Amino acid sequence: MPTEALFPAVDGLVALLLENSMKFKLTSWIIVALAPFVGSVASAASGNATVALGPSAFTAPGAFPTSVYSHYYNSPTATSAQVQPVISDPVTHKTYPLALTDPNTIPKNNTNDPHPLPPKASSSLLLNHAIEQVLSIAANPIFGSDTCTKCQAALEVGKFLAMAAPEQGPALAVALCNHFNFNSNCATQFGLLGLGSVVTQVVANADVGGLDGQMLCQNFLSLCPLAPTTPLNLTSWFAKPKPNPLPAAKQPSGKRLKVLHASDLHIDPRYSTGAEANCTSGLCCRENNVNKASPNVTLTPAPRFGFFKWFVPRPPVSVLTAERFLVISDTPFSLALSALQAIPVLTGTEQSGFDFTIYTGDLVAHDPDNQLSRDYVMYTETLLYDLFRKLLGSGPVYATLGNHDSYNQAQDAPHTLGGALANQFSWNYDHVAALWKHENWLPESAVQLARAHYAAYMVQRKDGLRVISLNTDMWYRANYFNYINLSHPDTSGMLRFLTDELQEAEDAGERAWIIGHVLTGWDGTNPLLNPTNLFYQIVDRFSPHVIAGIFWGHTHEDQLSIFYANNATTQNAQTAQSIAWIGPSLTPLTNLNSGFRLYEVDSSTFEVLDAHTWKSDVNSFSALDSQVEVGPTYEYEYSTRAAYGANITGWGSSDPLNATWWHLVTEQMEANHDLVSTFNTFQGKTSVRTKSCTGDCATAKICYIRSGSASIARQNCQQGFGSVQS
Repeated sequence: MPTEALFPAVDGLVALLLENSMKFKLTSWIIVALAPFVGSVASAASGNATVALGPSAFTAPGAFPTSVYSHYYNSPTATSAQVQPVISDPVTHKTYPLALTDPNTIPKNNTNDPHPLPPKASSSLLLNHAIEQVLSIAANPIFGSDTCTKCQAALEVGKFLAMAAPEQGPALAVALCNHFNFNSNCATQFGLLGLGSVVTQVVANADVGGLDGQMLCQNFLSLCPLAPTTPLNLTSWFAKPKPNPLPAAKQPSGKRLKVLHASDLHIDPRYSTGAEANCTSGLCCRENNVNKASPNVTLTPAPRFGFFKWFVPRPPVSVLTAERFLVISDTPFSLALSALQAIPVLTGTEQSGFDFTIYTGDLVAHDPDNQLSRDYVMYTETLLYDLFRKLLGSGPVYATLGNHDSYNQAQDAPHTLGGALANQFSWNYDHVAALWKHENWLPESAVQLARAHYAAYMVQRKDGLRVISLNTDMWYRANYFNYINLSHPDTSGMLRFLTDELQEAEDAGERAWIIGHVLTGWDGTNPLLNPTNLFYQIVDRFSPHVIAGIFWGHTHEDQLSIFYANNATTQNAQTAQSIAWIGPSLTPLTNLNSGFRLYEVDSSTFEVLDAHTWKSDVNSFSALDSQVEVGPTYEYEYSTRAAYGANITGWGSSDPLNATWWHLVTEQMEANHDLVSTFNTFQGKTSVRTKSCTGDCATAKICYIRSGSASIARQNCQQGFGSVQS
């Protein structure tokens, strides 16, 4: 019989057996044995005899087949929970615990099997990757033209390196400086012995992803916009509210004190007579600096008494690149001694001496950082303070540090850094404090304050005046340390110190002078916004009854700032409260004559009654080289009262040149721009190189005079007319 003929019979038989398997109690092996035939039948029926299938359905037993595993963590016959068999690994010979699969104790995370971490990178590898990352950020097209975001992202990389491998921070600064051409001599400017260690400290401690980073990128690289002034919260700043009404004003004594205001001498002990005065860049009149157009032949020999030098007209540059475009000359010994000899004679103090002198900073020359040192700074301080004592006669000199009176120049670190970093500039504070004590200018109490407060101090004179000297590097834009926690207006505590001293003066019914170097206002280009905004509010709180005068230096120019009530929201004669005199410099740098000033001051009110200014024509110095009979001539330039007060009515000859008077002067300037021209001429100490000021320039200068803070100047005034040196 053909095989195919068996298929229906077998198929029927299997079906019958399946249907009656329970009835006939057939063992499963019979069914299994016949199963292939069923498949064969099915396959044959379909014309495909290659695949054998089982039955079309299967019903599993209800009970767990316990024979599958030898051991269990729970009862395998229970129906309320899944079985938990004991599993042993034949490879590892490990028996896996119940906790691994127990549904009641599922772990939140795997604590036993972490993936390996990469090996710890060496500091050199961190440096290499940091450089690569910054260059990658700079080239990444996702940022588009957003240079600010690029810059802050790069600072984040620098911050990591500064914290993880601080010894590599200067190397990163040098590498990036070279790549982006920030400076012509990156290794000396940003190496370990230059600003590299400073930058590393700052980046490590600053909020580089926030305001600190934005302002670092804005000020030093011009890659971010200037951030607005941060709103102040003065709720707990002042111990007491401003008295209302104010205490009765002190009555004039009729006796006048003679007070000298000297500033910015910048002596250059390395000045070389006959060296190139018209060098290409940097500090001229030095043996190591030439004019690149004539490196072997001197084009303009440096005169014995000093030389004009000017800014070469170039496009605007950042702080980092400015050194490539600035050419300057400072004060030689011969000019310094000529000025100091002339001062007592011209002021009529040869026999009496001054009642006191204020020196508003900058003793040291404009050497680049790589040519400076602690000893060079201390040498200059020792030299000039000694000369002041010898040549200016009796009377104390109340001095303040300038931005160049430090190493690195312009750098002073806040004590809030903590540890050794907090005291890294104490060598300078201790030195000048000891010199001021040695010269018998300060009592021990003021000396101790100077040691503790960044060389700032308060001296209480016997005549009732308090002189408060501040270290204004703490609001200077070029001080990298000011970019740590920049949203706080007083990270150094300098303005807390000032406020407390003024409060004590108010409580004692005394008046105060504030002296410092870097101005808080004028055109707003020198100081930072937040601290000078707070300074303005402090002046408002303690004016006009406590603060009798404010005195700055730094710009080398004859300038002035008026402080008004209520943050200068209304500027008029009634709201004008205080003024800051910005003294002319003894150095001719840059494009300026050499000058100094004498104030006539009432001995009771301590207000300025007149100011007399002298100058020496630097343009004439070259003609003095061929002889030794005469040196520079210092001559009277002007009286402030006579120059500006001719049309101020109702002002007696003994009335002070206070904020009200100066506001009236600015009103006269608005009515007659010729008066602005006069001011502009005196601003450069009648230098032949001072350019005229008309139109927008005149309007801007009036605005600068009315701006006691950088915030007000930036908000109200057109920029670009602040200096006469270009």
